[in-house]
Amino acid sequence: MTDPLNLHDIQGNVTRAYGRFSFPFARYFFFQIRDPAAGRAFVDTVRKAVTTSARWPEEADKPACTVNIAFTFMGLYWLEVPDRTLQGFPDVFISGMRARAAMLGDRDPTRTEADDPDWDRGWDRIWRANRRPGLGGAGDVHILVTLNAQPDLGEAASGTPEFLSRLRVPHPELERRTDWLRSLTGDGLVLIEENGLSGAEPYQSASAVFDRFDGHALPTAREHFGFTDGIGDPVFKGQYPPEAERTAVIGRGKRMGDGWEPLEPGEFILGHPDESQELPPTAMPPEFMQNGTFMAYRKLHENVGTFHDVVGEEAETYARVMQVGEVEARETILAKICGRWSDGVPLAVVPTFSAWIAFGQAGGWRDEAGQIRMDAEAWNRNLAYIRSPAASDFRYADDMAGFKCPAGAHMRRVNTRDYLDPTNAAGVDPETGRQPVNAEANHALNKRRRILRRGLPYGPQMAGEGRDETEQGVIMMILGVDLFRQFEFVQQQWIQYGLDFHQGNNTCPMLGRHDHHRRHMIPSDPATGKPPYMMTRLKTFVECRGGEYFFVPSLMALRMLAMGIVDPT
Repeated sequence: MTDPLNLHDIQGNVTRAYGRFSFPFARYFFFQIRDPAAGRAFVDTVRKAVTTSARWPEEADKPACTVNIAFTFMGLYWLEVPDRTLQGFPDVFISGMRARAAMLGDRDPTRTEADDPDWDRGWDRIWRANRRPGLGGAGDVHILVTLNAQPDLGEAASGTPEFLSRLRVPHPELERRTDWLRSLTGDGLVLIEENGLSGAEPYQSASAVFDRFDGHALPTAREHFGFTDGIGDPVFKGQYPPEAERTAVIGRGKRMGDGWEPLEPGEFILGHPDESQELPPTAMPPEFMQNGTFMAYRKLHENVGTFHDVVGEEAETYARVMQVGEVEARETILAKICGRWSDGVPLAVVPTFSAWIAFGQAGGWRDEAGQIRMDAEAWNRNLAYIRSPAASDFRYADDMAGFKCPAGAHMRRVNTRDYLDPTNAAGVDPETGRQPVNAEANHALNKRRRILRRGLPYGPQMAGEGRDETEQGVIMMILGVDLFRQFEFVQQQWIQYGLDFHQGNNTCPMLGRHDHHRRHMIPSDPATGKPPYMMTRLKTFVECRGGEYFFVPSLMALRMLAMGIVDPT
C-alpha cells in the first residue's frame, strides 16, 4: 500500500495540468541571481504564494492565478546550496539541456559543434546565452516562475453569451502577479527580458488556442497544427481522490492484467517508490529532494505553413493512389501522422474515415455533411469526449502491424502502451491473413518511460493565423524524477529514432528531424485490397527554440532554500 501523498508539500503544477483545469493563460518568467542573499529573499517571498497540490473543495475555490517556481542547477549554486548536495544531483541536470542538444535532436547529430559553432542560431536570445561557453555564466538562467490564470468571467452566468465572450480575457490577477514579480527584482536579482527572437520581452506568454463557435472565441484543446492535444497524461497513485481516480486511470494509467491501475508516484515525485519498488537516488539531505521533481522546459516552434503544404502534397498523391476524395485523403494523412483524428478520436478505436465521420455525428459535434459544428453545444460535447476515459481507453497489441494506427505515428512513439510487450506476435498469420491478438499484453516495458506534460501553446491566440515565420508553437514542460530515463529516452530513442517500432532511422513524423530521413510508412490492411502508402516529403516541422532543465522543489525545500539551511551532513 502506497503512503498518501502530502499534497500540501508538492507544487501544484506537478499533479495538475492547469490547462485541463480551466487555466488557459500563462506567463513564464526567468530570473538571474546576482547576489545570493537577494536570491534567497526572492525565494522567501515567492514561496508564500506558491500554489500547492492541495485539492480544491469546490470549483469556486480554485485560485484566479497559480504561482509555481523551479531552479536550474546554476540557480541552486547561486543560492549557495552546499557542494555536497549539488554533487548528489543527477549528471543530466548538472550538465543542462544545452550540453545534451545533439542527443536530443536539437542540433544535427552528424556535425560536431566545432563544425557548426552557430548551431543554436534559431534559439531565442535567452537560451543562446544560457550556459554558453565563454560567457562565464553572465547569461545563465537561474529561476523560473510560472503563472497560470483563469478567464475573467466577472458576474456572467455560466453558458450565457456574456460568459462565452469573456473566456478569451485573462483574469486581472495575472497582471497583478506580473507587476508583483517585477517589483521583487533589483540589483541582486534581475528579470531576464530577452525572450523570443524578436528581442526584449519581459516574459514568455502562452495560452490555449481559441476558435469561433456561435461567434464567440472559445478555448480549445488544439495546438497550431490543428491536432487535439494533452489527452493521455499519465495518472499516478494519490494524484486524484479515490472516486475520481477510478475514472481518470482508464487509458491513462498502466494496463496490468484485466484492468487499468495508476502508476506508482515515485515515477514523478521524488522520495516515493517507483515502478521497480525502489526509491529514486537523492542528494543529501533527503528532505531537500523529498516531494520534488525535475522538469525539462522546451520551447518548440511549429512551422505551420510547411506542415500544411507537405500534408496537402501528400494528400493529393494519397487520394490518387487510394482512390478517395480530397477531404478523406487530407484527414487520413493527418490522423496517420498523429495517431488521432483532428478532433481527438484515436485511430486505434475508430480506424477509418467513414467510421470517424459517423462517430462525430453520433457524438453531436459533427453535422450530417461530416463538418465540425461551430456552435457552443458541439464545443462542449467534443470537450466532454476528450476529457472522458473513452478518448484514452485503447491498446496497440491488437494492431501490431499498424493497420489501424501506424507503428511510427506520433502517439505510438510517445506512449507505447502494450505495444512493446515481448509476448506480442508481430506480423500477420499467413493462414488467416489477420494479426494474432495478445489479450494478456501489458505495459511492463512502457511504465518506466512515462512523462507528465505541462505547458500551453504560444503565439497567435486564434486558430489558423500563422505560417512558418509566425512565432508560434508549444511550450513543453515535461516532468519526471529521472530526466535521462524518462524524457531523454523518449526524445532520443522513440522520437528521433525508429528501431523499436520497426521504422529503422525514420523519425517521428511530427516532432522528428527530417533533414536526413523523410519517410513515414502508412500500412494498409490486406483485406481492403489497397497498397500501403509511404510518405516521402517530410520536412522538419518542429524546431526547438531552446530550453533548460529545472528542479521543482517541495514547499519544505523552498523554505530551506530561503533560509539557507540546506545541510547535507
